[in-house]
Amino acid sequence: MSSPRTSGRQHTAGALDIRNIIGGLLGTYGVILTITGLVADPETDKTGGVNANLWAGLALLVVGVGFLVWARLRPVVVPETTD
Repeated sequence: MSSPRTSGRQHTAGALDIRNIIGGLLGTYGVILTITGLVADPETDKTGGVNANLWAGLALLVVGVGFLVWARLRPVVVPETTD
């Protein structure tokens, strides 16, 4: 049996890491809701005096950025070979 060749370089999941996909989607929805909250009628009579679109958009932005930072700081290492 021959040993697998290793280049010494670790490969990461990169853009295919699920945390990047989730972070990107949450960030996109967060931007849309934040812009809607700033531009559109807040309809505060339906939400008890709170601009729900603005606050939900900001929360989604924070969570989306959190996912992207998490994926950047702790990348998933893909094994070179499989058994």
